[in-house]
Amino acid sequence: MAVEGEEEKTKSFKLLGILDIQNIPCARGAVLHGSAASIFVGLGHFLATSRVKRSFDFGVGGFILTTLGSWFYCRYNNAKLRIQQKLIKDGLKNKVMYEGTSLDPTRKQNSSQGGGS
Repeated sequence: MAVEGEEEKTKSFKLLGILDIQNIPCARGAVLHGSAASIFVGLGHFLATSRVKRSFDFGVGGFILTTLGSWFYCRYNNAKLRIQQKLIKDGLKNKVMYEGTSLDPTRKQNSSQGGGS
């Protein structure tokens, strides 16, 4: 029975059989944004022109553009966040390592300020 529970946890939703929505970062949000945009673009174009095939084409184009735009925006922000986290982690590691030694940058600042008074 425990094996069945593990199998249910590893199952995931795949879009078109290739895109694993649950395990790929930003995929779910990008597909949802693209779907909403395709509905609005397609419906808006249909209401403006009453041309069904052209409206469908505009909807598909809106889906593709919005999905890719949302995907790259989210991935860019995630990469930027990981870089900031790495810098903070390295900074804290250096602070702990050099704290109280002669290489401590805060100690140099305090001694130069104290000597001038």
